[in-house]
Amino acid sequence: MSESSHTPEAPGVSEDVPVRFGRPQAAPRFPGGPSPDPAGSHHERRIRSFQPRRSRVTTSQGDALRRLWPKWGLDIDGLRTLDLAELFGDEKGPRPDLPVVLEIGFGMGEATAQMAAADPDTGILAVDVHTPGQGNLLGLAERQGLTNVRVANGDAIILLREMLPPESLDGLRVYFPDPWPKARHHKRRLIQPDFLTLAAPSLKPGALLHCATDWEPYAEQMLEVLTAHPDFENTRPDGGYAPRPAFRPFTRFEGQGLDKGHIVHDLLFRRVATSQNPENPENPENPAGTGPRN
Repeated sequence: MSESSHTPEAPGVSEDVPVRFGRPQAAPRFPGGPSPDPAGSHHERRIRSFQPRRSRVTTSQGDALRRLWPKWGLDIDGLRTLDLAELFGDEKGPRPDLPVVLEIGFGMGEATAQMAAADPDTGILAVDVHTPGQGNLLGLAERQGLTNVRVANGDAIILLREMLPPESLDGLRVYFPDPWPKARHHKRRLIQPDFLTLAAPSLKPGALLHCATDWEPYAEQMLEVLTAHPDFENTRPDGGYAPRPAFRPFTRFEGQGLDKGHIVHDLLFRRVATSQNPENPENPENPAGTGPRN
């Protein structure tokens, strides 16, 4: 994180131009906003859902963080179990019937906002550590009147392991995660057996796990790992990749990959049903709680 402060009152500064001012070393970057290390050192992490990176925060993003974080943001501290009905509640109270999907890694939040706008009856719990993206998504949600987005700051691994109740999610989305192309870094990839084993208990039977990548070797690994995992099954009868479903918007990363000649692959797998909970038979191309209904 940058050791700088951002203020909307700076004279002569455009609203969307990053500004940098000195601040005391101990002062929080955004008081009341996302913590730089919400889980601290009290949780052991074998795998991580992110790679920390430093970026500038624009004045408008900083303003959104200061104003909207107390309302729509949360830190992943690993010290409590979330009540999703309460988290997505409105002026009428908790919303226990609202399906909730978890999105890990949302970049600047444009695609997340599009999905939230297209499907207002599904809550999106969007996780990232990229502060400019957190502020941008909060600002998009406010400007578009989206009340079904919550922004979580920190490691999704800790969120899944420590903070989500069993069978509380209707879907999991992982779009264009870091491919870690070098062989010695493949162990850092998110989609691997340990992650799937960790994520499965939080997913309801029949919940959709949707991955997308423009890095073909990673797509091949995803398909292999997901196919072999006993808690998930491919929605494709041929056991291969899926066409991009209508509910997933075209993303910035996707465009960058296509410009480089990459091939984008989508993978749609369902959480295997238990004997006590029969599998949801709905169409995987437009499943409940995962996208707009046309």
